[in-house]
Amino acid sequence: MTIGRALRCALCAALAPGLASAQSVISPETFLDAVLGKTVQFHEIRSGDLVGTEQFLNRKTSVWRVEGGGCVYGQITTPNGQICFLYDDDTDGIPVCWWPFEYQGRLMVRLAELSNGEIQEVRSMTNHSLNCPSAPIS
Repeated sequence: MTIGRALRCALCAALAPGLASAQSVISPETFLDAVLGKTVQFHEIRSGDLVGTEQFLNRKTSVWRVEGGGCVYGQITTPNGQICFLYDDDTDGIPVCWWPFEYQGRLMVRLAELSNGEIQEVRSMTNHSLNCPSAPIS
């Protein structure tokens, strides 16, 4: 069993009660196919609160905006079946990584830290721009 498969098994066991039996882990590439060119709102699954909105500019760059906040650009990577974001304002240089999955036809992500079971759901996906300044040249 590879490390990625072992972590996916741990993911299944660690999901919120009721989600584990009906969820389907999807590849980061499948997730990116669904959101590419879109602006997506992420909501915390338990509270329903809006966490933030992300515009997926291309497969390697996104822009994130917390409600009432400014824009932060992120570099997207896909190691070990995860989708990871390293944002311009990240001072520690450590990306935030997620396991993408589907549950009852809904697109979701779970934080890839075994000690934190945060799950976010995509509740809105549009073609509207966040109207942020142009992405930085990388």
